[in-house]
Amino acid sequence: MEPVIIVLIILVVLVFIALIKTIQVIPQASAAIVERFGRYTRTLNAGLNIVVPFIDTIRNRIDLREQVVPFPPQPVITQDNLVVNIDTVIYYQVTDARAATYEVASYIQAIEQLTVTTLRNIIGGMDLERTLTSREEINAALRGVLDEATGKWGIRVNRVELKAIEPPTSIQDSMEKQMRADRDKRAAILTAEGTRQAAILTAEGEKQSQILRAEGEAKAAALRAEGEAQAVRTVFEAIHAGDPDQKLLSYQYLQMLPKIAEGDANKLWIVPSEIGDALKGLSGAMGNFGPLGGGNSGGGATLPAQNKGPATERREKPSID
Repeated sequence: MEPVIIVLIILVVLVFIALIKTIQVIPQASAAIVERFGRYTRTLNAGLNIVVPFIDTIRNRIDLREQVVPFPPQPVITQDNLVVNIDTVIYYQVTDARAATYEVASYIQAIEQLTVTTLRNIIGGMDLERTLTSREEINAALRGVLDEATGKWGIRVNRVELKAIEPPTSIQDSMEKQMRADRDKRAAILTAEGTRQAAILTAEGEKQSQILRAEGEAKAAALRAEGEAQAVRTVFEAIHAGDPDQKLLSYQYLQMLPKIAEGDANKLWIVPSEIGDALKGLSGAMGNFGPLGGGNSGGGATLPAQNKGPATERREKPSID
């Protein structure tokens, strides 16, 4: 009985193993390649799958999610013969598990080598300055080449990113000095511009102040002149309203003569011919009220009669020299 029991146990174990090999559970976003006697049969998708045990075998399980692969720094020579180290990151996704299994031996290694060669071709046509400022251009060129080459491998390259571009140490020092010099230059330019703007604003303020001061002085002069004119008009109207006689006018005229004669520079007087009539009237008025009470007698001075008319007499002022 013991050999029969052993055989039964062996059969149960084989059946259990066959069931395990028959039922294949594939996780979500994954695929499996099935081969039958070493030949591709089909691709198992996510879920529960049945295969023939001991005949069908699982060749490869592939993750269909987007993958991120960083590549180590690669030395690349620029157009101006400078060596820069460039780090790259590739975002790819397997779209065809069969092609990724049978079209290329190792698609990761293939993508890495293709990235290096393409990057050297692109950077070789750029100088250092353009390389440092053209990341988007380099990324687009890399993605185009990689996507075209990896399409037959069942792989789609979604993005290519440059993590870092490191020029030589000497070039970095030179770039830092240049940037420092540029910053100092910009600071000097801004300082000079500020000083210039301040001087312009100060000059404009002084100009505006002088204009306002001149306008104020002009308005003040105009107001003074207008006031003087109004005063003259008021005096003139008052004189005419009072109806003064010839005697009062003669007296006022004589009061103004000393003011006319003020100053050493006044050498020549222009005396109107009507001054004789004024003086004659004034002399007569003073003679009437003199101590002798006579018209032309006593202390009253008699002025010779003058011819009436617009003619004027020229009299020299006596010199004080």
